[in-house]
Amino acid sequence: MEIKDHILYGKNVKKMIPSPNHGGEFKEGDLDTIVIHYTGGPYKQSINTLTNPRVRASAHVVVDRDGSVTQLVPFNLIAWHAGKSYYRGRTGFNNFSIGIEIVNSGPLTKSGNVFRSWYGEAFSPTEVIEAVHRNETRPRYWHIYTPEQIETVTELSQLLIETYGLKYILGHEEIAPGRKLDPGPAFPLDKLRDRLLGTHRDETGAPEPPQAGRIIAKSLNIRLKPSTTAPLVARPLTKGTKVIIKDEHNGWYKVAVTVEGWVFGKYVEPE
Repeated sequence: MEIKDHILYGKNVKKMIPSPNHGGEFKEGDLDTIVIHYTGGPYKQSINTLTNPRVRASAHVVVDRDGSVTQLVPFNLIAWHAGKSYYRGRTGFNNFSIGIEIVNSGPLTKSGNVFRSWYGEAFSPTEVIEAVHRNETRPRYWHIYTPEQIETVTELSQLLIETYGLKYILGHEEIAPGRKLDPGPAFPLDKLRDRLLGTHRDETGAPEPPQAGRIIAKSLNIRLKPSTTAPLVARPLTKGTKVIIKDEHNGWYKVAVTVEGWVFGKYVEPE
């Protein structure tokens, strides 16, 4: 794949389907992030939704189940994919990010020997994993991503990073927790970041310093490992406790107070 004049080309890239749902150009220096989404529905339905002017939603690209890519918005224009969003002091991530939608049905419900999406499509057990979402505490069923999709998203993300000097890759679930679940635990988001950006590295390649945070839950367990079944290492942390965030794994933060341990990240507010 290659990018010319903010349009994607390649043997795996379909003809562009322009969406009217976009803003103007990114302000100079603002574009620095990729946001990963799932569509929550099949390809054709998703394309129709993201190009419908009455819906007022879009993304820059959609990656189908076979790994093929359809571009909807040129990469220099603001697409409407993030909605109300916040992460580490910034709001309105449409203004800072390229949105990649991946065709995937998200959470599924078991019905006999099959698993059904919210819109009624049935999937076999081979198309499903059971996993805990980074913003939840209990497992449920999720539609898997295909190897072709993961390969395409990895290649495209690398190309976008090199072309536009991007620094961050985030899931929609991280910039809109409680409102959005995508891309969910079936997508290897942390592995993608580690592979393309390196773990805990800033834009110069230097290690990032630990980040301060505070507990926002009334009481929060601190555990030996990032798991709800791991042993506790101390009494629960109370609301307002200051911590140092030293690591992150699948929605958990490794924090330091008088001891070190893992806590559920949604209840820690970085400062």
